[in-house]
Amino acid sequence: MKNNNSTPNYGGALPGRGPERKCNSKKTARERLHEFWDVFVKEDQVLVVINADPDALACAFAVKRLLRYRVKSVVIAYPNEIRRRNNLVMLDLLKIPVERLHTLKPAEFSKKVMLDSQPSHLPAFANIPFDVVLDHHPATKGWLATFVDIRKDYGATASMMVEYLRAAGIRPSVALATALFYAIKVDTQNFEKKVALADAISFRHLFNLANISLVRKIELSSMRYSELKYFRTALSEAKLNKQRLYAHIGKVPSPDVLVLIADFLKQVHEVAWVFVSGIYHDKLVVIFRCDGYKKNAGRLAEKVFGSPGSAGGHRESARAEVPLRKLDKDAATINTNALVRFITQHI
Repeated sequence: MKNNNSTPNYGGALPGRGPERKCNSKKTARERLHEFWDVFVKEDQVLVVINADPDALACAFAVKRLLRYRVKSVVIAYPNEIRRRNNLVMLDLLKIPVERLHTLKPAEFSKKVMLDSQPSHLPAFANIPFDVVLDHHPATKGWLATFVDIRKDYGATASMMVEYLRAAGIRPSVALATALFYAIKVDTQNFEKKVALADAISFRHLFNLANISLVRKIELSSMRYSELKYFRTALSEAKLNKQRLYAHIGKVPSPDVLVLIADFLKQVHEVAWVFVSGIYHDKLVVIFRCDGYKKNAGRLAEKVFGSPGSAGGHRESARAEVPLRKLDKDAATINTNALVRFITQHI
């Protein structure tokens, strides 16, 4: 891997496509912007693909603004079901236009953009040839794009998008500024995580442009009453061993429930690691949390579950998803005790 502002070279361009354009630390924000713009032409119909969360939604909103007068159309699409209350409230209050990916035909779009993720992160992305990838997660292998900007030291991809907007001389609308502001708050965990100076600069730039009251309203809408029962399950099933706290929740209506529980359990003083697992549809989902000090949740998640499924994340937080059919035979029966044994043996 190159330095934090560069992109990996995976050995040549895809057939029929130009070579990958590398974004490195020596390039100015304006140079990055123009390389990004150069990918598109006036007649392009652009598909922006995201795994919908606050950072991805805000970035897609920003790209739509950056391309407003430069392409024919921009459609934002996501494969995951949005169930987390904060995200639904964000969409509703800020009027971010999104569509489900499975209702569209990516081949009908002349250009495809991926934000806050990479093609190898989800099976739904595997067969889509992306022209642009902008992300702040560590670079993965096995894919190419015409223009790639990956900065793994940034706390949020939204911080990168603020730089693009500023380089373009675009003053974001209140809705867009609010979306980016909230995204940076969420992905930096209110700057409790190790982040780049650029995150603080972008955040400060947005402070007088965003509607802080809307941000607070989004933040306070975190869960449904019906989801409280999963916290009861977590507390009754939690097991603590050598500062490692693990709880298996069973079947859940959304993986976001597991995230809420993991973030809650992380507050326990005696705990250095938190692992929360559950079954969502036909997959085992495991959420990792730690303090990031001499620990790396993303690396552990990939080491343990990267082979049978997909896994990754940051030093402090990570997530793994494994199809049940790829688990050990006993675990694949969705027997709770077998699943717990499987996970505890592998962590």
